[in-house]
Amino acid sequence: MKDFLSVICSSQLFSGVTETELTAVLACLDAKKTSFPKEAYLMHTGDTAEAIGFVLSGNVLTVQEDIWGNRHILSNAGPGQTFAAAFACAPGAVLNVSVVAQTPVTVMFLNVRRILSVCTSACSHHSRIIRNLLGELADKNLMLSEKVSHMGQRTTRAKVMSYLSAQAQKSGAYEFDIPFSRQQLADYLAVERSGLSVELCKMRDEGLLEFHKSHFVLKV
Repeated sequence: MKDFLSVICSSQLFSGVTETELTAVLACLDAKKTSFPKEAYLMHTGDTAEAIGFVLSGNVLTVQEDIWGNRHILSNAGPGQTFAAAFACAPGAVLNVSVVAQTPVTVMFLNVRRILSVCTSACSHHSRIIRNLLGELADKNLMLSEKVSHMGQRTTRAKVMSYLSAQAQKSGAYEFDIPFSRQQLADYLAVERSGLSVELCKMRDEGLLEFHKSHFVLKV
């Protein structure tokens, strides 16, 4: 794990844990590192999650897919972020989502029982990890609420404007990058890609924004 120490120590989950403490912490949590190629499935719908996923490099998408292959993106996670934490923390919960590698990724799986149970060695940082995990789960719940607010808009344009406005507010600037390709953004907002592209081009022609791939500049 030494190649990823800076990513781990700077993450929300391991906030307050120093590099010197990290080896003991990861051993306590039975951390296991695994790499996956792009578009590989890290977890499948119907699986039971017994470990929390932690992204060391690359990006993953949490998606819902129906039996016809239609995909709806729920969230994405990059270096220092977790996935499937809520499912892992609910004993016996079966995933109704899949986790897919958006890029080639390296992830770390953390034994959830080791996190939620009293540590046999009574390590001082164990309760800190639990508090950090609760903070992460709360943040993900807020992000899901934000996504619902975008999807609750009546038109494709309104959904796009709601999403881009939120991204600008998060970045603190009118120029920013989004973590999705055009198709992925359509899947995230639950709209047709063709309709999304039409609205983006209209907004550009109206002088409301400029964009190139995943880079946007809003005009106000």
